[in-house]
Amino acid sequence: MEINMTKPVQVQAKAFKLHIKCRDGFEGTLVDQDGKPLKEYEGYVPSFFPGQHYGDYLILDIDIDTGVITNWKKLSASDIEEFIKEDEA
Repeated sequence: MEINMTKPVQVQAKAFKLHIKCRDGFEGTLVDQDGKPLKEYEGYVPSFFPGQHYGDYLILDIDIDTGVITNWKKLSASDIEEFIKEDEA
């Protein structure tokens, strides 16, 4: 006989997946090794952020055990140079 009953089952939480709507209000500061600003930025989410964010969302997967953002790719010097030059055109 099948019955409808909920019983607790132990699970292990592994990741916290965040999709955060920025409403064209993303802000960030790129700093050097001394903590001095290289570029202050306000606007759409920069293109090098992970996921199909369309400039409006932060899509970050955080490992609960380590606190590491697991879907972040290592940025290249050209990624950073392009980001710095964006507003100069």
